[in-house]
Amino acid sequence: MRVIGIETSCDETGVAIYDRDEGLLGHALYSQIELHQAYGGVVPELASRDHIRRLIPLLRQVLEQSSTSRAQINGIAYTGGPGLVGALLVGASFGRSLAWSWGVPAVAVHHLEGHLLAPMLEAAPPSAPFLALLVSGGHTLLIRVDGIGQYQILGETLDDAVGEAFDKTAKLLGLGYPGGPALERLAAQGDAGRFRFPRPMTDRPGLDFSFSGLKTYAMNTLQAQGGTSSGETQGDEQFRGDVACAFQQAAVETLAIKCRRALQQTGLSRLVIAGGVGANSSLRERLNLLGQELGVSLYYPRLEFCTDNGAMIAYAGCLRLEAGQTEGPAFNARARWPIDELQGLRAEG
Repeated sequence: MRVIGIETSCDETGVAIYDRDEGLLGHALYSQIELHQAYGGVVPELASRDHIRRLIPLLRQVLEQSSTSRAQINGIAYTGGPGLVGALLVGASFGRSLAWSWGVPAVAVHHLEGHLLAPMLEAAPPSAPFLALLVSGGHTLLIRVDGIGQYQILGETLDDAVGEAFDKTAKLLGLGYPGGPALERLAAQGDAGRFRFPRPMTDRPGLDFSFSGLKTYAMNTLQAQGGTSSGETQGDEQFRGDVACAFQQAAVETLAIKCRRALQQTGLSRLVIAGGVGANSSLRERLNLLGQELGVSLYYPRLEFCTDNGAMIAYAGCLRLEAGQTEGPAFNARARWPIDELQGLRAEG
């Protein structure tokens, strides 16, 4: 089975082709970073309009890249949620219309399932059961994965996602969009011993997270050291780097503490890290140390597949289409879609 995957959940347009026997044949991605930089964040209407402009050129690109003809396509997968409704509707309407015109089935893929399964595209993929840490701008989840669609949420954030906290703290530091990578670069210049930020919700049992207070702690530190009332620091570069370093240390250590607890509670020996924050080098280093200490194997998608992409949607969609799941003639998009509502697959391949 050969499937086209379409990803338009937020500010990146991704198209890919995955073949069940031959693997990933081609993928292309267009990032809207430059479009949204002037606004300091994603503008949903602009994101939707840009997806419309990019989808057909990207589809043509991956068809040519993979030497695939229309007749070789057996199905279309598109992100059905969660995400920005307008952006999702662009991908859903395009994918469903393409499937109808080509006479092939279509399936709506859960965006987070795509991220969870992204490490399956690597040469040495994990096998279920495993623990997954899904960390992005919109989500922070610890999930037990017993099979495709068999997901149990063990812990989640009660407020800001960790990626959101990175972005908001980056804005306080006067950094541009996207904030997470910029904060990581600034943190590399910081003195790790100057400040120590709290590790939220680690002094009590449980696997849930909270990051809004950590962002507030960073704001208070900036204001106490001469920042403006809005939190934008006027301090020197070293001071800003020290704050960024302390924030990143606290966020990373909090994630590591909760991963340790979850691994010990479940007895699982495999840990998958997925989502955009999974590209953070400090997080990878800390979790690698944890894996060595506990004898746990770690799995990451390649860096280009940590953020949103069509390859993960094509792969997840291929599995679901192969198992017989298809959509009717109507299409829909879900801004919110709990991952534990998904139907499990008997045939995982």
